Amino acid sequence: MLETAKTRWHPIAASHDLPFRHVFHGQLLGREFAVWRADDGYVNIWENRCLHRGVRLSIGINDGRELKCQYHGWRYSNRTAGCTYIPAHPADAPARTITNRTFASVERYGLIWSAEEPLGEVPEIAGLSEGNLLALRGIPVNAPPELVAEGLKTHRFQPSGALAGASAETVVEAADGLSMALRSKEGEHSTLAVFFVQPVDSNRSVIRGVLDAVPEGPARLAALRHHNELLSKLRDRLEREAAARPAPAPLEAVIERVSPELAEMPELTAHGRKATIRVEVARKWQAAEGIAGFELRPVKGLLPTFQPGAHIDVHLPNGLIRQYSITNGPGETDRYVIGVKRERDSKGGSTCLYDSVREGDVLAISDPRNNFPLRRDALRTIFIAGGIGVTPMLAMAQALHHQGLAHEFHYFAQNEGQLAFRERLELLKATLVPHLGLGPEATAARLREILAAYDGDTHLYLCGPGPMLEAARAIAAELGWPEEAVHFEYFKNTREIDDSSSFEIALARSNMTLTVPAGRTILEVMREAGIDMPSSCEQGACGTCLCSVIEGEPDHQDVYLTQAEKKSGTKIMTCVSRAKSARLILDL
Repeated sequence: MLETAKTRWHPIAASHDLPFRHVFHGQLLGREFAVWRADDGYVNIWENRCLHRGVRLSIGINDGRELKCQYHGWRYSNRTAGCTYIPAHPADAPARTITNRTFASVERYGLIWSAEEPLGEVPEIAGLSEGNLLALRGIPVNAPPELVAEGLKTHRFQPSGALAGASAETVVEAADGLSMALRSKEGEHSTLAVFFVQPVDSNRSVIRGVLDAVPEGPARLAALRHHNELLSKLRDRLEREAAARPAPAPLEAVIERVSPELAEMPELTAHGRKATIRVEVARKWQAAEGIAGFELRPVKGLLPTFQPGAHIDVHLPNGLIRQYSITNGPGETDRYVIGVKRERDSKGGSTCLYDSVREGDVLAISDPRNNFPLRRDALRTIFIAGGIGVTPMLAMAQALHHQGLAHEFHYFAQNEGQLAFRERLELLKATLVPHLGLGPEATAARLREILAAYDGDTHLYLCGPGPMLEAARAIAAELGWPEEAVHFEYFKNTREIDDSSSFEIALARSNMTLTVPAGRTILEVMREAGIDMPSSCEQGACGTCLCSVIEGEPDHQDVYLTQAEKKSGTKIMTCVSRAKSARLILDL
């Protein structure tokens, strides 16, 4: 019975059990679920445990877009159940492996259906339409599901139009294991009631019923009271019968554990520049002057979890690969939204997307990567965006705005028409401060005003054109901002790369020594030797191919590392940087 029950759809809640911002404790076949409706209407059914310490997520906080564990504050995303934030590691993006187990979810006939390993679709029920159905209150019964199903065959009730009567005839129109359809008739009145037995455990069940069309108003309340009273009497009888029988052994659900390593710190995934996801361009629009917005939806399945600041590699029809930040706010997990600026000096990337890609086209993209994560533990956060640099900032600001955390959003652009994604900017309300039409000197002066009041509880995020970022970082350092409070992301590395040197690299963990000749990068040489190093932009801007240096002096040519990190000599960007010494020993 148990194996069959695992593949069969069962109702585990009623739609009225899931008001917005609530978490329902569901149960099926010995397993507990956290069931919650997001603000976009999606019903999530998850294993009822936080991956950190196993605390029940059914006592967590549903903020409409993410579910937050009450114990240590881990946050999980709508739809994917992927972890989006770990307060103990505020500067890190959680690993993609930190994802809760999800279960199938279908809302039909006023009920929420699920199964551990569902086969087929939720069954069609003759006589029930999606009109004025009335889902009854679930009746918990301390009795085996099979006993409850047999007892329901003897259940009698009045039709909804004759609740005051007492002579209705009730017949079983259909029965199928743990479900049955009963019709009650008296005179010209007739009501179809379909009952389902939810197998909570071997000796616990829930009776869930649905009535066909019941008019709105007092008639619905009267029908609810009528059936609640009669089903409560049936429950009492069934529990007496169950108590007289030997109690069956309880069911034990198999819970897959998450290793402590994966639950504490992000992993380093080795997968190069692979495009594992297919998305369709569901919408393309003019997001600002010279900027196109793209809404990308999965061809099948769900999109991987992302955190604010994440980007994806887009593999273009012309063979090029380009990186674009995800602008979505928290919980918008059914799509990725990106912005593409048509660059005048484009080498074919932005022009291909901006001019050639159309709605309905299918693109290949990578999993999201986040080397620009948002801390949510600051008392105040300042965002400074320039031009298309607004895209990662939008995702960050929407997250803080949704949580009610203090922030300022400074957006530098040439004019009103170049302010991208206006509909999302409007959500930020009073926190948005546009700075329009400023030249380099005026921009520097305005940056000094914004950055003048540093205190120990403020973090700064910068993204935009290279000269603006260089100026902002220099001004912040001059005004006393510590490097650890200043976070930045460059679109590209505009510095001239000197690849004329030749040197050796020793890979400590791989027991391999390789020669990097002039004109070749560390990354290229390692790939040729079979080391599948992750990468994204491959121009020293994104931080994906970061590697630890054990010995030797790096020749830094990237724009990702801070000055302190470069001086320490303990890290290197393998896509552009080289060696000043004859040999580097890398932790690979």
